[in-house]
Amino acid sequence: MIKTPPAGKDCTLTVVQGEGEVRLTVTGRLCVHNLAAVQAELRGILPRLGAGKLIVDLAGVTYLDSAGALGLARFKEEAGRRDLAWSYAGVSSETQKILDLIDLQALAAPPLKGAQKPGFVETVGEGTLDFLRDLSKVVVFVGDLVFALVYSLFHPRKVRWDEVLFYMRRAGVDAFPILGLMSLLLGLVIAFMSSLQLKQLGAVAYVPPLVGVAMVYELGPLLTAILVAGRSGSAFAAEIGTMVVNEEVDAIIVMGFDPMKFLAVPKVLAAMLVIPFLTVYATILGIVGGLIIGVVLLDLTVYTYIQDTRTSLALFDVVSSLIKSVFFAAIVAGIGCQRGFMVRGGAEDVGAKTTSAVVAGLFIIIIVDAMFAVALHYIR
Repeated sequence: MIKTPPAGKDCTLTVVQGEGEVRLTVTGRLCVHNLAAVQAELRGILPRLGAGKLIVDLAGVTYLDSAGALGLARFKEEAGRRDLAWSYAGVSSETQKILDLIDLQALAAPPLKGAQKPGFVETVGEGTLDFLRDLSKVVVFVGDLVFALVYSLFHPRKVRWDEVLFYMRRAGVDAFPILGLMSLLLGLVIAFMSSLQLKQLGAVAYVPPLVGVAMVYELGPLLTAILVAGRSGSAFAAEIGTMVVNEEVDAIIVMGFDPMKFLAVPKVLAAMLVIPFLTVYATILGIVGGLIIGVVLLDLTVYTYIQDTRTSLALFDVVSSLIKSVFFAAIVAGIGCQRGFMVRGGAEDVGAKTTSAVVAGLFIIIIVDAMFAVALHYIR
């Protein structure tokens, strides 16, 4: 029997050697505070032990923490290298729970590598996949929205017309001041800048047709769509996204309503009804801005300016502009609703999807506008 002095504060190690086996008895507290002293004593005992069976008796352990269990695991690992068959004795249930926490294989595993910055090819590939995934979601949403709009067309009594009127006021009437100011200033700028160049050619008379054609063909519908995308498209996304976060959309589904018909259809219908009027309003004020420049700086009469503008436009141009504005309205409102339904996180995701609604809406508007420009060129 070998009895060692206390290995540390409140801990004693006792070694009893017998025929073919060695019993190591640990008594007291084995914890982080005396672990260094215990490990030093164990390293001193180990060379004196021969090959055979090593029994570690923990019946006398009054306290064991994870540091002490790790020290025993390290000692067990070293004993195994010396051909000592290790076994525990007198292990209580609480002590066993602490011993089970230690996994030397996990501790020996190499540290995880930090995330590496993706290269150019990976970035392009991931961006392409994100775009395709987003495009597939948009296509699915467009199909559902078209179905809901067709259903509402044949069942007008099921449309929430009070909500349609509410969003018509928000998207239309509330946008009149800012849209009017922007259109008026845009007409002023176009007329003034074009007159500086046309004066050199003696072609000031072409300023009214230039402003009128630009506002009717492109700038009126496009400016209106951009403004509504920034005001109403983002508002639709934020409103529906907040409802998703607050689980109000789930509540609508539980009550038996279709969120597409209940939330998206009134917004899209309101935009499609009011944006053509906004387009006419913006076009007229843009032409008025050009009129101001023509009368004040170019010595044109009001009658001459209006007559030159009228003769440069045809009914087909006005109708095609209104049709284009209806498509823009559906895009702006639809993308805003679609991004709102995509919200899955908290307030941060609502902000991200709101920004995405504006960016995606403007992107699709530009593409559709280019398609209209090419198509109308061959139709005229």
